[in-house]
Amino acid sequence: MLGSHTMPRTQAVALSYEAHAVAPRILAKGDGMIAESILQRAKELGIPLKAEPELIPLLMQLDLDSFIPPALYAAVAEILVWAYGIDAENGKDAKF
Repeated sequence: MLGSHTMPRTQAVALSYEAHAVAPRILAKGDGMIAESILQRAKELGIPLKAEPELIPLLMQLDLDSFIPPALYAAVAEILVWAYGIDAENGKDAKF
């Protein structure tokens, strides 16, 4: 889950990745109250949150349920590796 609190309005994007999929996809996105709801739900589910203020605007341009474009693979891969690491440290299976 990605969030940015450095912008005037909070924005959040939830990513999902399944091993058989061609790429990660946009599961949810929004700003303001919608972003706060996305972030709150992620916290409730124990999903790692990471602020990425440079990446959020690019992800916000994508449609819901769309796959991440190849140009963003490296940036999103770094986030997924980070999230998998957090889950591994906590002895949990990844939830994305």
